[in-house]
Amino acid sequence: MVRDDQAPSTSKTPRPSRLALLLAFLAIYLIWGSTYLAIRYAVETIPPLLVVAVRHCLSGLVLFAWARARGWRPTAAEWRSSLVLGLLYFTIGHGLLHWAETIVPSGLAALLMSAEPIWIALMAMLVTREERLTGRTAAGLLLGIVGVALLMRGGMQGSHHAGLLLASVALLVSGFSWSAGVIYSRRDSLPKDAVARAGMASLCGSALLLVAALASGEVARAHWSNFSARSLWSVAYLIVFGSVIAFTAYTWLLEHCSPTLVSTHTYANPIVAVFLGWILAGEIITLRVVAAGAVTLLAVFLISRGTGGKLAEEISEAEAA
Repeated sequence: MVRDDQAPSTSKTPRPSRLALLLAFLAIYLIWGSTYLAIRYAVETIPPLLVVAVRHCLSGLVLFAWARARGWRPTAAEWRSSLVLGLLYFTIGHGLLHWAETIVPSGLAALLMSAEPIWIALMAMLVTREERLTGRTAAGLLLGIVGVALLMRGGMQGSHHAGLLLASVALLVSGFSWSAGVIYSRRDSLPKDAVARAGMASLCGSALLLVAALASGEVARAHWSNFSARSLWSVAYLIVFGSVIAFTAYTWLLEHCSPTLVSTHTYANPIVAVFLGWILAGEIITLRVVAAGAVTLLAVFLISRGTGGKLAEEISEAEAA
C-alpha cells in the first residue's frame, strides 16, 4: 500500500485470482463455522484456557517455522505489535469464546459472535475513518442483527439464565476484542508476511493464555486421564484446520479485501455451526432458524456489495500497483 510519504514502489503486487479468493473465503466460512462444535467437544473434558493456549502455541510454532523457512526474520517492533494483536485476537477473543462454550451451545456461541461486522464497521467509520457506510452495507448490517435476534429468541430462558447471560456477555466482549484486532492488524509495524503475522500473533497470544491458565489453576487441575478421545481429536482439528489453515487464509484476506467484507464470515459461521450442532450434537433447529439463515445470507450479500470507502479504495490501488 503506497502512502503519500513513501516513494512509489517499482515492484508489481499481483492481484489475487478469483479462485484463491473463493477458496480463502470458503475456508473462513466453512472451517470456522465447524470450529464452534469442535470447541464444544474440546472443552468437555479439557479446561478451556488450556485448550486455546495449546491450540495456538502449536499452530503458532508451525506457522512461525514455515515463515522462517521462507526467510522471514522478525524484528523487535514486529514482536511488540504481535503481542498486542495476540492479546486482542487470542487471549481475550478466543479465551472468552472457549470459556463461554463450557456454558452455551455451539450454535448460540456462533450467533453471538455475529456482532463482529457491526463492531468493525463502526470502528472503521468512527476511529480509523477507513470505511464509509453505504446504503447496502447499512441494510446488510441491520438484516444481520435481525437474523441474530430471530435465532436468539428464547435462548436466554431456562433454569441457567444467569450463567447463560454471563457467557453471552463474555462472547460479545470476545467479538469486540477480535474486531479491535482486525483494525489493529492493519498497522505497518506488524509483519508484512501473512504466515509470519499469523504465527507470531498466535505465539504471543498463547504465551499470555498460558499465564492465565496457570493463574486460574487450570493447569494444576488438568489430568491426562480425564481427557476424552473426542476432546483430544477436537483440539487437533482446531490446530490444523481452525488455526493453521483458516487463520492463515483470514490474515491473507485482510490484505486484499475490506475488513467489513472479510468479517462477513461471522454471518456464515452461525449457519454452519447451527447445522452441525443439529446433525452431530442434537441441538434443536426450528423454522425460526431456517428463516434467520435466509435473512443472514441476504445480509452477507448486501454487505459484500456495499463495502466501500477509503480503505477499499486503497486496497484496490495497492493491488493494481
